[in-house]
Amino acid sequence: MKKSDFYFDLPEELIAQTPLEKRDSSRMLHLDRQTGEIEHRHFYELPEYLRKGDCLVLNDTRVLPARLLGCRSSGGGVELVLLRDLGEGRWECLSRPGRKTKPGTELSFGDGELTATVEAVAEGGNRIVRFHYDGIFLEVLERLGKMPLPPYIKEELQDAERYQTVYSRELGSAAAPTAGLHFTPELLEEIAKKGVKICYVTLHVGLGTFRPVKEDEIEDHEMHSEFCIVSTETADTVNAVKKSGGRVIAVGTTSCRTLESFTDEDGILRPGSRWTNIFIYPGYRFKCIDALITNFHLPESTLIMLVSALAGRENILRAYETAVKERYRFFSFGDAMLIL
Repeated sequence: MKKSDFYFDLPEELIAQTPLEKRDSSRMLHLDRQTGEIEHRHFYELPEYLRKGDCLVLNDTRVLPARLLGCRSSGGGVELVLLRDLGEGRWECLSRPGRKTKPGTELSFGDGELTATVEAVAEGGNRIVRFHYDGIFLEVLERLGKMPLPPYIKEELQDAERYQTVYSRELGSAAAPTAGLHFTPELLEEIAKKGVKICYVTLHVGLGTFRPVKEDEIEDHEMHSEFCIVSTETADTVNAVKKSGGRVIAVGTTSCRTLESFTDEDGILRPGSRWTNIFIYPGYRFKCIDALITNFHLPESTLIMLVSALAGRENILRAYETAVKERYRFFSFGDAMLIL
């Protein structure tokens, strides 16, 4: 299939720059994956679509305040975005300005509370950086770091917690699993009271999720890798729900990719932890999930390819055209879509 098969025209003003005051007050487009019918609802009405015996699977990753602003020992500013923990104080990072952060460059953040040495240039131009600090690194990072918001969000976020889900707990993401931003504790409680099982997986979202597809033939695209975990408790819950005829509803493409990565061809979800680079596009046969809650994605992105695999490319493009016409809000702080 061609990348251009997943293009749609998106007016820039529909890209949401700030979150709504109330998380669950966002709009929700319901797309029937079998018939292609569309309904316009609100996210707080989600429980109406769920039933006793279903299972809702959420990604409990928490976003690192992974953007560090500091200075070089030679003078001038520097910005690092932490991408991957390599252990022993070493991280793979994006750096700006790249040409000024050569191996051997010394960096300082927070008036010297955190210092670092650029050790090497990694594949793709990222930097391998070793940090020097007293105490616990993540606590230092909480004090000095900023949220690494997606490149299409230009406004400063007033409350950093609005780029975290209310159930986030496993620190390690460079970006939020944004489909989960719509949930409130009260909404989750209402869903649980209906007899819907709620369980969690962990996928630490990398900035590769924003990397554009450059190849014309989508099969030639090399998918980025992300670390994910499925607990024994979650695997047992999901397997029991499927065995009893309940539906597995993934919250977000990250939960979907985790579940599909850890499910055998016989439909059994296996617990474990590892990296995944699964690329889901039309023609893929889903082994685990029955439905998906997601946000509206970029044209020609791997994410719109994933939802097209679930609901059909024609259905998805028609739903997106409708969303544009109805002035839905797009991307991380935007509205939601229920594919069921």
